[in-house]
Amino acid sequence: MSGKHYTRREFIRNFSLMILAGLSLPLLSSCAKEEVEDFLQKHFHEMTEEDKRRVITNLERRYLEKYGRKFQISTQEAVPETFWGYGLELSRCIGCRRCVYACVKENNHSRNDPQLHWIRVLRLRRGNLINLEDSDHYYDPDLVPEKGFTYLPVQCQQCENPPCVKVCPVHATWKEPDGIVVVDYNWCIGCRYCIAACPYKGRVFNWAEPNIPKEEINPSVHYLGNRPRMKSAVEKCTFCIQRVRAGRYPACVEACPTG
Repeated sequence: MSGKHYTRREFIRNFSLMILAGLSLPLLSSCAKEEVEDFLQKHFHEMTEEDKRRVITNLERRYLEKYGRKFQISTQEAVPETFWGYGLELSRCIGCRRCVYACVKENNHSRNDPQLHWIRVLRLRRGNLINLEDSDHYYDPDLVPEKGFTYLPVQCQQCENPPCVKVCPVHATWKEPDGIVVVDYNWCIGCRYCIAACPYKGRVFNWAEPNIPKEEINPSVHYLGNRPRMKSAVEKCTFCIQRVRAGRYPACVEACPTG
């Protein structure tokens, strides 16, 4: 396996197949030390501070090699006695999608092949807010807002009792003390149970290796937030965890021209 770096989910798949074939020891012996360490990485909640520093150091090295940028990966914990939430005044939304673009830039989304967004803005005819099935995700007028339409941004709702968390078979996603639902991409096995469980279509899946131009990379990231993802990992809005835990607004809030 030395010719390719295997992700956790690929390792699990191959390891399972090899166990069924009675060949697990040859598989482990053929793996690079780095691949074995990735597979055996502890759950984030079980890591000591030393464990976290070691994982972060390895990630920063890999990102430097891949993107040619020096990353600063935070593991800052929730601010005590703080619970995050947001308000959305629909009468002010003009459907400009600036929140979408700001989110893409801040959170290192894959730009093309695949193109992924954490925020979707729905266009609905006024008087028809109840029937979201008739909404349009791909409107493209010359100017917004359009007469007779209302716009509804939708992303992860950071649910009080998130169904996505309940269905994850490996506990790769959980709710933090400050209300933010996070994903550990290193632990995600790509089963997509969480996507099926989400009633808001708030999660997306990397069907291919994410594509981010090196010059557009944001190197200021959080381990549980906007760090670059990998193929077959699920991702979602994290309320800009790297910003709010440092005393800043989420990127979408700062970008909205109508407040």
